[in-house]
Amino acid sequence: MELVQQQEENREAKVYRVAADLYRQDPDWVTFFREVLGVDGIVRQVFDNPLDLARFEQTKEYSDIQQMVAKLRERASEPVDSREPTRVITVRLPKSLHESLRTEAHERKTSMNKLCISKLLQMVDEELIPND
Repeated sequence: MELVQQQEENREAKVYRVAADLYRQDPDWVTFFREVLGVDGIVRQVFDNPLDLARFEQTKEYSDIQQMVAKLRERASEPVDSREPTRVITVRLPKSLHESLRTEAHERKTSMNKLCISKLLQMVDEELIPND
């Protein structure tokens, strides 16, 4: 049991080390996200099953990586990495939720787009996602 726990800690440390090394290179936030948290990023390479990934998302290392993304986004200047095309999604939501997001964005002195991206980057508790 102790060996398994030690291996888990080693994986968390490895992922954090890769993220911290990349962060020190001062990439744009999109590049950092792609290389660390993206579909082919180090996090999903190391934690390749949903249960391990969910456990990692509860760690201090994951929280620190999320902070790195936030800090990179704060100093982002448009345009971001041209190797990463932009995609558009349309989300249907109740008027009251739209108004709430618009108000929150205004209060935070940011755009709705930036606010929504911030919210999308956050971990979501599995129990809060309705089944289809």
